[in-house]
Amino acid sequence: MKRRKIFPYNPDLRELAQKLRNNSTKAEVRLWQKIKRKQYYGYDFHRQKPIDNYILDFFCHELMLGIEIDGYSHQIVEVYKKDVIKEAKIKSLGVSLLRFTDNQVFNDMDNVLRTIEAYIIEFEKKHGRDID
Repeated sequence: MKRRKIFPYNPDLRELAQKLRNNSTKAEVRLWQKIKRKQYYGYDFHRQKPIDNYILDFFCHELMLGIEIDGYSHQIVEVYKKDVIKEAKIKSLGVSLLRFTDNQVFNDMDNVLRTIEAYIIEFEKKHGRDID
């Protein structure tokens, strides 16, 4: 049995993460309906998970996978620059990150799920399913 990696996180983000969970975007709610309660390949995803000084929209510890849903604001240069820094830090902690737009979630959910599925298949080939 492997030990779970413990990530640094800013405890001040707990309250903000809770607010974000309670005020999810429509795209986040829509994807959450597909991946919650271990219904997607049996993996446990969490919403609004604090890691380091950031909050990931979705995170699965077993897969070392974060998922971000980007709305319109992420097209603004300042927000995009923050996303690049966030992504680099998250990846430096050994977490892979998949990014989707609101538009993809609303208009192409099948391909969003196929992308997540492809990640899972590759992860399982590399690491096996008995990850704990």
